[in-house]
Amino acid sequence: MGRVSLQPDPVGQEFVGRTTPPDWTEVFGFDGLLELELGAGMGGFAIAYAARFPRVRYVAFEWRKKFAREAHRRAATRGISNVRFIEADARAEVPRLFTPGSLSVIHLQFPDPWWKRSHQKRSLVQTDFSRLLYQLLAPGGLLDFRTDVEDRAHRMIAAFEASGFVNPLGPGALHPREPDEIPSAREQRYLVNGAPVYRARLGKPPRSSPVGRDP
Repeated sequence: MGRVSLQPDPVGQEFVGRTTPPDWTEVFGFDGLLELELGAGMGGFAIAYAARFPRVRYVAFEWRKKFAREAHRRAATRGISNVRFIEADARAEVPRLFTPGSLSVIHLQFPDPWWKRSHQKRSLVQTDFSRLLYQLLAPGGLLDFRTDVEDRAHRMIAAFEASGFVNPLGPGALHPREPDEIPSAREQRYLVNGAPVYRARLGKPPRSSPVGRDP
C-alpha cells in the first residue's frame, strides 16, 4: 500500500449525528437495493462492487479519516456515484441511519482483531451490535464477512448465529470462495501469496424469496 496523503475535507458528515434515517432514495437519486459495508479501508472492495452493481445503493463506513477520504476521492475520480463513504464510528451511527429490514446485504471485511483483552470492547462483533445488524437486514438478506484470522472467523460465526443468522452450510461452517467474488485490495495480496482467508455468507430467513441483485 502506497503512501496516502490526508485529504482536507471530512466525508459523509451530513449523515453523522442524525436523529432519523435519511431518505436514501433522495440521497442517491434512485431507488434500489441498499447495502452496507463496515470497515471499508480505502474503498477497494466498495468501489469495485458499486461499479459492478450500479443499481445498488452502497453505504460504506470507515473510521480512519485518511482511509475514508482517500476512498471518497478514488470513487469520485472513477465517477462511481452509487457509493457513499462515511467517516465515523459505525457503532454509533448505523443505528440512526437505517430502519429495520432496510438492508439487503451487509459486508464486513477483515475487521480489526483487537488482540489485547482490554481492547475487545472495540470490536464491532459484539452481541448487541450483531443483533442490530440482524434486525436491519431484510428477510432473505445476506451477511458477507471475511477475515484472515481463523479463530476470529469461528468466533464471529458463533456470535452471528447466536443473533439469528442462518448458516446455509451448517452451524459453525466456513464457506469456500465463490469464483466471481470481488476481492478487496487486502484480499488480493492474500490471493497472490496463497495465504488463507476465512469467510462465511450468513442469511436472514426469507419470508418469501431471497433478496437478489440487479446488475
